[in-house]
Amino acid sequence: MLFVGAGSVARDDMNAQSGQSNLGSLEAGAGRRIGLLGGSFNPAHEGHLHISQLAIKLLELKEIWWLISPQNPLKSEEGMAPLADRLAGAESLAGGEKITVTALESELGTRYTADTLNALKERFPEAQFVWLMGADNLIQIDRWHNWTSIFETVPVAIFARPTYSLEAESAKASTQFARFRVKPHQANQLADMDSPAWVFLRTPESSVSATEIRTRQAGNGAK
Repeated sequence: MLFVGAGSVARDDMNAQSGQSNLGSLEAGAGRRIGLLGGSFNPAHEGHLHISQLAIKLLELKEIWWLISPQNPLKSEEGMAPLADRLAGAESLAGGEKITVTALESELGTRYTADTLNALKERFPEAQFVWLMGADNLIQIDRWHNWTSIFETVPVAIFARPTYSLEAESAKASTQFARFRVKPHQANQLADMDSPAWVFLRTPESSVSATEIRTRQAGNGAK
């Protein structure tokens, strides 16, 4: 499913004026367990799909929402594909899975993850959201705007990534929220827990990265 997709992005202003909202098309009622995976998705790749599939299985989630960021504040605009192109690529990859591709940050008017999560919790107060991310992001999450609010707003699931997992174990966030860490065998209960609560899952790892894909594509284009 695709919400605020390639065709809709150009109509954001028109939708706002008409009162129509793609947020209204999303289902997140009481007890609905939803994983949130944010990022630039520049481009979407098998690593995103890998984490999403693991999350559905291990956390016993109903579905995953991919939150395609209009522009990551920590990344350069240079080399960033248009939002509509990234949405289309994500939708193509996610087809047939329990994944909803969205540009909710564009519609909500939020720029930072902490603000997006607060807005979603306000909009869907009965949903059971879980924030998903790789170990590489856990290492540098303390650079994110109001980062502690992320852990305090929704439960968080961290997925192992090649070469990053050991450093992630001793990251600032791991240390600061150590007493709220959940054992892996309790991962299927994470969505039901009060925040803060987080788990580190040493699952089969995917080495695919968007940076490698862009480098490879640039190299092929130069031939």
